[in-house]
Amino acid sequence: MADPIGPVEFLIIGFEGNQFTGDITPALAELVDTGTVRIIDLAVVSKDADGNVTILEMQELSPEVADALIALTGEVSGLLSEEDLMGVAEDLAPSSTAAALLVEHIWATRFAQAVRQAKGELVLAERIPGAVIDEVRETLLAAAAAH
Repeated sequence: MADPIGPVEFLIIGFEGNQFTGDITPALAELVDTGTVRIIDLAVVSKDADGNVTILEMQELSPEVADALIALTGEVSGLLSEEDLMGVAEDLAPSSTAAALLVEHIWATRFAQAVRQAKGELVLAERIPGAVIDEVRETLLAAAAAH
């Protein structure tokens, strides 16, 4: 039997103006190094001002960015298909770039395994952006201060 796998999430991180420099890799590397997540696959998709799409291979990135990303993934698995990446490109604004990642949440592997063994199933998983939580907290604090 294969090793149990935790929840896997498909993330798309956009960068305006085609300014993908790899600056996110140190923070991502920390998550990988601590065993919090595992990068299953990663690709970079770029759209120029005329709407032309390029799916960037590792060798097409700057050496620093490519080396950092390869260090995170070990080897690129190819689970993200060209069709998947063209779907990402459809939603990109002109002159922008996106990093598309498949991320396994290793921290949740044991819990996911326990749910499966208990014959449970995930009914809903919804990510709430931090900005939304911050706004709600500020509203509640302001309401409490007004009373």
